[in-house]
Amino acid sequence: MNVYLHTFGCKANQYDTELVGQAFADQGAALVDDPAEADVAVVNSCTVTHEAEGKMRRFVRRLARSPRLPGARPLEMVVIGCAAALDDGRIARLPSVRAVVPGAEPAAVLSAAGYAAPRVDRVLRRFQANARGWLKIQDGCDEHCTFCATTLARGANRSRPIPALLREAQALAGHHAEIVLTGVHIGSYGREQGAGSGTARLLGGLLEALIDAVPEVRFRLSSIEATEVDDTIARLLIEAPKNLAAHLHAPLQSGSNRLLKRMGRHWYTADSYRARIEWLAARLPVFGLGADIIAGFAGETDADHAATRALVEALPFTYLHVFPFSVRPGAPAARLAGQVAPQVVAARARELRELGERKALAYREAQRGRRADGVVSGRAAGRVEVVTEDYLSVYLPVDRWNGRPRCEVTVD
Repeated sequence: MNVYLHTFGCKANQYDTELVGQAFADQGAALVDDPAEADVAVVNSCTVTHEAEGKMRRFVRRLARSPRLPGARPLEMVVIGCAAALDDGRIARLPSVRAVVPGAEPAAVLSAAGYAAPRVDRVLRRFQANARGWLKIQDGCDEHCTFCATTLARGANRSRPIPALLREAQALAGHHAEIVLTGVHIGSYGREQGAGSGTARLLGGLLEALIDAVPEVRFRLSSIEATEVDDTIARLLIEAPKNLAAHLHAPLQSGSNRLLKRMGRHWYTADSYRARIEWLAARLPVFGLGADIIAGFAGETDADHAATRALVEALPFTYLHVFPFSVRPGAPAARLAGQVAPQVVAARARELRELGERKALAYREAQRGRRADGVVSGRAAGRVEVVTEDYLSVYLPVDRWNGRPRCEVTVD
């Protein structure tokens, strides 16, 4: 069987697709890059925005219409992931869709593709899609942000045991100089009900165990709430720069406390977010800082938008991910009064993106000429992409690269 894989969405989705691909390969399937060569296409879906779901449905329709190689049988598709978990039948009715699988459990995906009782290795041995590796440490989320359908799709927080994560990190370290810790809500690692107590079981304790087990690897946190960067994590960021990248992606969503309450983000305020980031920035020689922001959330006023702009201006962000507010079926925000006009949402999103771009350019200019700790992320068009500890990309001609997956580079 030839299998084509395509992923929409976050790093957690990318990890899930890698594990599914490994499971297919372990059954003897061939993973192909061209859907025209495939017997089965597995599409990992995302439900974070209306646009993400729309892209997935258009992609499935396009695959169903795409030309096939002479003599090839019709392509069958298996749609998995978050949008699949919330499917009301619309995905199942798309052309050529053989099955819709909620989530991405490899055994369930393989069964849907026609394998009987497949045995699956739960340890991801290599991340084929990137020169850096992803390590999913948990799934699900116990919070209930009013805009979010991901919690509905993925369920409650479930942390993977530390021994299993150490085994997987050791396997990945044989192929990757950087491992990115990912999940749906990684700051809640070890905090689910019944998990027991003690800081050693939390994210900081996991990081210490990982660094001890594979000290040659640089770890990076994917997305983590600013106020969940506890003292242990902060100490590692400050004292172990070769082991833990000086970079945080800390979702902000809004700089207005009124909006944060409407969003259900009860665990921080604009002030507590700002205080934690400023404390870290004062102690880190270099610091890559990104954030997610929602523009035009239900009830957002001009004053709320101005508060977000002011906080972004004040903090040392090096990039932003800005999302126009998108009503998700089943999420409580769909029922909130005060939906903002689409043209206002678009204008506010554009303002914030332009502000993010200006800050990104200013940060890069300030870092120009600095020697940085780089890990190779990819190769294309005769150049090597190297990612620095603070999440800047530096591009080297192949003939200037020393061939090592981790190397010192100059930010240009």
